[in-house]
Amino acid sequence: MEKVISQESDREPQEKQILRRGEAMVNPFDLKAALLAKHAQHVVLIHFPIGLFLAAVAFDLIALWTKRRGLADAAYYNLLAAAISTLPVLVTGLLARRFQLEGQKLKGTLLLHVVFACASSVLIWLVWWVHFHARRRTVFLPSHRFAVEFLAVGMVVLTGHLGGFLSGVNLP
Repeated sequence: MEKVISQESDREPQEKQILRRGEAMVNPFDLKAALLAKHAQHVVLIHFPIGLFLAAVAFDLIALWTKRRGLADAAYYNLLAAAISTLPVLVTGLLARRFQLEGQKLKGTLLLHVVFACASSVLIWLVWWVHFHARRRTVFLPSHRFAVEFLAVGMVVLTGHLGGFLSGVNLP
């Protein structure tokens, strides 16, 4: 005998299913909940230094190939914004560990993520400083900066990958 599945339950809105399971629904437009959540700030803010830094490296490479000063300026200001934005990201990351992860001891993936995040921040600041130093002295940027930039890109990507595992995004 075949079992007949109710079509009504298949069509039931997701909201009713969530409420039936006893889960609270969060309004995605609730600004107070978004800004005062104990862990959400890090997850939101982290995209700024990553995007700004990767864009800066791309602008720097394109500026080298095209010899366009405007792209070199864009790279510099993206690096400056990326470097500055690492500060609140580091703070909110440490607060997220305290609140969301309940102050777990630093070990395993969490330890690697924290160490790589600090190294990424230092490298982003170093790349900005190389650009700042060259602009202040009005000299050409050293060609070895690309080695530091690519090292920093690798470190940023690896840090983000580990952060994805901690947040549950990269789980199988």
